[in-house]
Amino acid sequence: MASTEPAKSRRPGGTTAGTIGLRARKKQKTREAIQRVALRLFERQGYEQTTIEQIAAAVEISPSTFFNYFPNKEDVVMLDIYDPMAIAMFKERPKDEPLNVSFRRVLEGLDSIFERDRELVLARGKLMMEVPELRARIWDELERTQTFVTVLLAERTGRKRDDFEVRVTARVVVAALYEASLEWFRQSGRKGLVVFANRALDVLESGAHLSTLTGRRAGGGEGRHNSIRVQAARA
Repeated sequence: MASTEPAKSRRPGGTTAGTIGLRARKKQKTREAIQRVALRLFERQGYEQTTIEQIAAAVEISPSTFFNYFPNKEDVVMLDIYDPMAIAMFKERPKDEPLNVSFRRVLEGLDSIFERDRELVLARGKLMMEVPELRARIWDELERTQTFVTVLLAERTGRKRDDFEVRVTARVVVAALYEASLEWFRQSGRKGLVVFANRALDVLESGAHLSTLTGRRAGGGEGRHNSIRVQAARA
């Protein structure tokens, strides 16, 4: 009886695409394990006081093996395991679904993950805000995030990646979500991160009109709107 499994493409050296995918997943899991242990050590001992040797010992690997996964301590903190999840979720959304709905559904999908990892996400954010060499890299991270959001918007709308309106839309979405994360950190994660992300998107939905930005709205301004205005990328 013929196998029902799809044939795996053969690569040089006798490896297969499936084998390479398995190796990549294992390597990613090891990266995440190193990061989780390192963040706990940083929180307990301090970032500067924690050495690579201590991190490696806690994960039960050698320092030389550590360098197979990260070039330095900074990159351990900067590793963002949630971006790939968000990208995969967005790509799974229906192609004809409005962009605002897709963004909201992705946030809903990430909500339970952020709640599960709440303490680690808070610890990572605190380090990025307080450690000068990490804070100096935030802009690069935002640029990287904007790049992949631009690609996602271009693919969904059929526009080019260098389309001005697509780039502007990606920029404001990333900026809004970044400000949401800052507010979450400021409030020590008392509310869900996705709550603030949705509030940030609410501002975009309302058009963020400077001419009408006055005093705080009654009720704290936490009301939800029905649609986000990303028409620039959808037109």
